[in-house]
Amino acid sequence: MAPRRPWIAVIGAGWAGLAAATRLTQRGCDVTVFESAHEPGGRARRVAVEHAAGDHSPADVGFAAHLDNGQHLLLGAYAETLALMRSLGIAPEAALLRSPLRLVSADGRFALKAPAWLPAPLHVAVALMTARGFAWADKRSAVRLLTALRAAAFRPAQRTVSELLAATRQTERVTETLWRPLCLAALNTPLDDACARLFAVVLRDSLATTRADSDLLIPKVDLSALWPQAAAARCTMRYGHAVRSIAVVEPGKEASGANGTGAGSASVAGNWSAGGAGGAGDAVTDAAAMSAAGGVEVDGLRFDQVVVAVPPVAAARMLSGLAHSGALCDTLRAFSYLPIATLTLRLAGPYRLPSPMMLLYDDPATGRDGQWVFDRGALLGLPGNRAELTIVISEASTLADRPRDTAIAQLVVQLREQLAAHPDGLPNLPDVTDTSLIIEKRATFAAVPDLVRPGNRTPWAAVTLAGDYTDTGYPATLEGAVRSGLAAADRVYRRIEAIRHSADAF
Repeated sequence: MAPRRPWIAVIGAGWAGLAAATRLTQRGCDVTVFESAHEPGGRARRVAVEHAAGDHSPADVGFAAHLDNGQHLLLGAYAETLALMRSLGIAPEAALLRSPLRLVSADGRFALKAPAWLPAPLHVAVALMTARGFAWADKRSAVRLLTALRAAAFRPAQRTVSELLAATRQTERVTETLWRPLCLAALNTPLDDACARLFAVVLRDSLATTRADSDLLIPKVDLSALWPQAAAARCTMRYGHAVRSIAVVEPGKEASGANGTGAGSASVAGNWSAGGAGGAGDAVTDAAAMSAAGGVEVDGLRFDQVVVAVPPVAAARMLSGLAHSGALCDTLRAFSYLPIATLTLRLAGPYRLPSPMMLLYDDPATGRDGQWVFDRGALLGLPGNRAELTIVISEASTLADRPRDTAIAQLVVQLREQLAAHPDGLPNLPDVTDTSLIIEKRATFAAVPDLVRPGNRTPWAAVTLAGDYTDTGYPATLEGAVRSGLAAADRVYRRIEAIRHSADAF
């Protein structure tokens, strides 16, 4: 038989699935991505702009640009994500607003700014010791926490973040102003439940490695345009296709379905040349050897390997019919989840925040659930008369139980109150003319201690898992998703290499 490129299916066009697809495409594989939605990006993607009915232009109603299904923040420590963007021809410097570590509150009471000219970890120590709004006792306690974590190689003995903060004698002010907002932002899990070791990993990689790793990176484009759509353009995309079944094809047995690449092996081989757009030439493998090695069928379409890059519940549903799936599916079903809400506001007149991202003091008991506000108008480069803000609510369980109109009104009141308290006398917030509240009910898994997370490997040689829930060592972050996808691609490629070397031996 003629040589051909390996046929790989990826189920799920989130950040993990597209990271896997990108790496495999770059290595010369034919990749087909199945995605039930109609946009790439998964839980970090753009959503359609909603406008009022009638003959209106976007300048008259609605929002000036696509909304995202959640506001996301990246860090300079996200090395794999930034490298992936560059490999797709996207310059992070153009797509992301990068600034040294800077946390300021909307009411102006708190400000922490890391000097860009100092190396790590001195830049964080100076930022803490010069922070506005902290007494000396607060500053000493914050430094004490980081010192204790460094002495423990960032593997604290405590199980929860609350226990870690108590053991290092953190003051109430530094806990509520710094550690609690950072924990919710990174782990989306309350202090009393959040895993101390996962929180320590976040602090290690963002504050204690290099100075650049602590930089804040805020998208200046919608999340699909950030890199997922560029990755999708290099694959065969099957949008609107919710996969129903996966079947393992045993070695030496013929599959019943056609190949899923949309082309036969001869035409696939004929369209490929070493060093071409498809990627590295060493992926080409004898077709007979690939077929003899078995593979998978995805809804009746034959592939050599599949990467299952959907949330755990969906993965368990797809895999539960396979032999030896019981233990893995039990693990996948054991995750619990927490919501994140995002409220986008369009304002009636010009308005800019003093900083592109500002901290909000939350009090869920009074309906003040917001934790961060982003200046969407400034980030997207909108004209001065187009003011839009985005409020983020992590662990939004309390808000999700309220009527939407009530939740929106309370968040707007919270924002007005805290901006009005700023000592610089900020202009009054203009009237709100449009709102969009998006609640991602299963935004992240609950990052609790002793959580069992599967690796990329499965009981089947042709099936690999990918997703931020896998055992990446990170909480459910964008970087964790990318790392999982790249690790999944590496596992798939090692299998392909083993088949190729086996064929070469004969």
